[in-house]
Amino acid sequence: MKKNLSRKEFLLNTSKAAVGMTAVAGVSSLLTTATTKANTKVTPWPWPYVQLDPDEVRVQAHYLYWNDKDCCSGVFGAIVNALAAKIGDPWTNLPIEVMLFGRGGGNGWGTLCGTINGGAALISLVTAKAPSGPLISELWGWYTQESLPSATANSFAANNKYLVHQFDGELAQTISGSPLCHASVSQWCFAAQKKVGDIERRERCARLAGDTAAKTVELLNAYFANTFSATFVTPDNAKACLGCHGSTALNTVMTQMDCQPCHGDPHKSTKVVPEAGGTPSQYLLKQNYPNPFNPSTKINFSLPASDKVQIVIYDVRGKLIKTLVDYEDYNAGTYSATWDGVDNFGKHAASGVYFARLYTKNYTQTIKMNLVK
Repeated sequence: MKKNLSRKEFLLNTSKAAVGMTAVAGVSSLLTTATTKANTKVTPWPWPYVQLDPDEVRVQAHYLYWNDKDCCSGVFGAIVNALAAKIGDPWTNLPIEVMLFGRGGGNGWGTLCGTINGGAALISLVTAKAPSGPLISELWGWYTQESLPSATANSFAANNKYLVHQFDGELAQTISGSPLCHASVSQWCFAAQKKVGDIERRERCARLAGDTAAKTVELLNAYFANTFSATFVTPDNAKACLGCHGSTALNTVMTQMDCQPCHGDPHKSTKVVPEAGGTPSQYLLKQNYPNPFNPSTKINFSLPASDKVQIVIYDVRGKLIKTLVDYEDYNAGTYSATWDGVDNFGKHAASGVYFARLYTKNYTQTIKMNLVK
């Protein structure tokens, strides 16, 4: 029969357990190289690192992506394997599959991109907490502000330098503006006119895995050579948002991310005006007028039936500049929206070529525009 503990016995046993746990914690905090069992060594954190070749891990990460390790474990595993080959223990005893959870932005949830998740995990394993912060911010900032997949990644495919050849053609490059998987992938799919399940999209993420593994190694090589210098600064758009939302007035957010890839025009500054005429017979995004333009231009679109509409403007590198209409419901009819040549946070766009794209549930169309100053 199970014995019920008295309150006195329970408190006594709990106190003994607490003392034991405190003792263990005190000993473990002093570990340099200790033994958990006879002849079993525990390697102290941070783990050892040696200079690596960025292009070697680039090829390995691309290979692992296509061999069932996906993005997060692919980046992490490429660097772990390279360190295991050069150092041996403890790297030979670390299963790279521990990072499989990061695939698809975290088990397909589309949150943090798996490539930079894997890179950050490796950085955290070989550096102490304080220096890991600037290194991770540099990696994530690079990811959000770089045209990816990189020109190097595309050239590796064109010159058969990868070990896997699912698709060796040129891939569109985009600037995600966000470390989030769903924002980065969706932006690329829009620019490349591809679906998430297309082989080109999967190859795009394989090349990103290579790019990110190479960048992680470049940062760590510089750090351990005492030549690392942080260059990332919080984007102006995020600073503008933090001026209100991160201040003592609201104090509801902390971020270093550019807000516009997800939030678009949060203050609904674009006015959409119904145009005269009957019900259109087809979807249509008309050429803007005037074009070329300065400082503003009018964009007309037609819907033959009620639909949810998004109209966005990108630059030639695929970076989101302005969200004119953000998945809003409209009845059948013709409408006009005016772009005043500024981005989502009021900054004037530079002279150049831009693309306006209409998205509905059943239709997509893009027009080319020219801003001159």
